[in-house]
Amino acid sequence: MVQLPVRLTPGASADRIDGWDVDADGRPVLKVRVRARPIEGEANAALIKLLAKTLGVPKSAVSLARGGQSRTKMLEVDGLSEDDLKSRLTDL
Repeated sequence: MVQLPVRLTPGASADRIDGWDVDADGRPVLKVRVRARPIEGEANAALIKLLAKTLGVPKSAVSLARGGQSRTKMLEVDGLSEDDLKSRLTDL
């Protein structure tokens, strides 16, 4: 299981991954935008769906570990090594 830090922006014009950035503490985070609004978990569900499709894993392999109500989230991805995860996200 690999952990993936994400900075989510809901209500965007399109679902997309904007690449890597650094948070206020200097840690790398993946910037992601989704069209869904942050109502009743819709943005979190859209985030999981987008990342599962991008990484080529089933939706059940991607789960929200922390940050359900926050823009900064920690996701867990089953079935990929850290190297696989980085290479699949670098190709974007």
